[in-house]
Amino acid sequence: MNWILLIIGGLFEVMFTFCIGKANDAVGSEKWLWYLGFLISVSISMGLLIKATSTLPLGTAYAVWTGIGAVGTVLMGIFIFKEPAEFWRIFFIVTLIASIVGLKAVSSH
Repeated sequence: MNWILLIIGGLFEVMFTFCIGKANDAVGSEKWLWYLGFLISVSISMGLLIKATSTLPLGTAYAVWTGIGAVGTVLMGIFIFKEPAEFWRIFFIVTLIASIVGLKAVSSH
């Protein structure tokens, strides 16, 4: 169950980076609503990470959590914010995904 919470926490990490990107493009009260979304998302993300580490090894859980956030944020940048999808960027995202899967595979929990 804590692996599922960790994955959801990683997805909320993607959400808080999305809120940062949207806040950068917003003005006035809309900007503050995106900042509020950021605060809510980061709180949920961190809370789920804390809960997951009650049974999962801290180093593995943190690496997987940040990896999900990193991969999700890069993909979001490419598909939503129109950042470049160059070969080396994609190559290293694939290696990051392989590392996340590998850490899960060798975890004792």
